[in-house]
Amino acid sequence: MKVKSVVSKAYLALILFVLYAPILFIAVFSFTNAKSLGNWTGFTLDLYGSLFSGATSDAQSLLQALKNTLLIAVVSSAVSTVLGTLAAIGIFNMRGRKKAAIQFLNNIPMLNPDIITGVSLFLLFVFLHISKGYLTVILAHITFSTPYVVLNVLPKLSQMNPNLYEAALDLGASPMYALRKVLIPELRPGMISGFILAFTLSLDDFAVTYFTAGSIGLDTLSTYIYADARKGGLTPELKPLMTIIFLIILIFLLVYSIRVSKQAEKK
Repeated sequence: MKVKSVVSKAYLALILFVLYAPILFIAVFSFTNAKSLGNWTGFTLDLYGSLFSGATSDAQSLLQALKNTLLIAVVSSAVSTVLGTLAAIGIFNMRGRKKAAIQFLNNIPMLNPDIITGVSLFLLFVFLHISKGYLTVILAHITFSTPYVVLNVLPKLSQMNPNLYEAALDLGASPMYALRKVLIPELRPGMISGFILAFTLSLDDFAVTYFTAGSIGLDTLSTYIYADARKGGLTPELKPLMTIIFLIILIFLLVYSIRVSKQAEKK
């Protein structure tokens, strides 16, 4: 048993090292001015200063790509959360083969490779003569994010007492009022999880964005990094930016986990 315990812990440590070592490597070298990763030329905060001040044209382009990414992620995630929640409620109230068919259709975008989704949406926008830009990218991100929200909300509907909504209607509440005051509070944890997942997917997406952004100079972080790498190198300010994003996400997850654990203890 001791040998199995040691092996399992060593295996877990190896997996964590493989996952987080590259991130820690980038974080360490974000505090030096070396252009090539792995070359330490002394501790400095110059890259952070350049990033926040936009001292170089590359830093300005990087900041604009970050703003585009956040704008698209927030808008698409918010819309996906609303649509996904309403769709989940509709699917939950279906019965029989119709429900199974809709759930099957909901799973297709998640199983579909990103490259196929991107090309399909590109051809659709061309067919509809929709100019590619912010609108097409946001619509594309809503398309592939909404099914994930549905999957996050459906379990909460299953856990909820089905009589609560009907009781609210019997007591005189309108369907919209019952939705806001009864269903939404019960579904909020699933909606938050769905929003976070949709936001993460949007933030990370490359293939769909690449095919739907068009040629108007609209860059997100993923497309900017791709274009930057094709030039033969990466913008130095990417290192502090990646470090900051990782720290923000880490802190958010820690706070959220602590909050959830405290709520579970109270129950």
